[in-house]
Amino acid sequence: MKLCFLIPALVGLICAILGYLLGKLSGSKSEDDKNLRQELDACVAKNKNLESKLAATPIAKKEEYKQKMSFAAPVPSFNADAAKAVYGKKIKQDDLKIVEGIGPKIAELFNNAGITTWAELGMTSVGKLKEILASAGERYAMHDPGTWARQAKLASEGKWEELKKWQDSLDGGREK
Repeated sequence: MKLCFLIPALVGLICAILGYLLGKLSGSKSEDDKNLRQELDACVAKNKNLESKLAATPIAKKEEYKQKMSFAAPVPSFNADAAKAVYGKKIKQDDLKIVEGIGPKIAELFNNAGITTWAELGMTSVGKLKEILASAGERYAMHDPGTWARQAKLASEGKWEELKKWQDSLDGGREK
């Protein structure tokens, strides 16, 4: 008789323990879901932030330069013979190194910043040029790009004699 009472009590106790454990397990899933949702929301926010930073990079801004160019006055076609006649050497179209003060490394910096043509360089503010140089380090920040845009504009317009005469009066790309 004692046994009849003990078996239902043990079964009830086991069921209570199992119910408690199952309740705990299912409750932790909702907590895990909340944690995963928070992590996902943080990743989505971080992704949006990175996308906005990417849109602000110089490569993305290259399209802005191209759009500006479409509203600018038409640029005369490049005449390599006229450039060679003035400089005595072959000049490649949109070679930024023709600008006095710009060497291969600075030309590469500008190309990476989305400035790849004389016309684009000619439309870029001195402040923006200084910003690009400063971002490359102290070695480049010391350069003075004050005349570079104007030199590039003359090159893009094919005004080789005027450009060469002016460059002859410059000192390392700076006004004397």
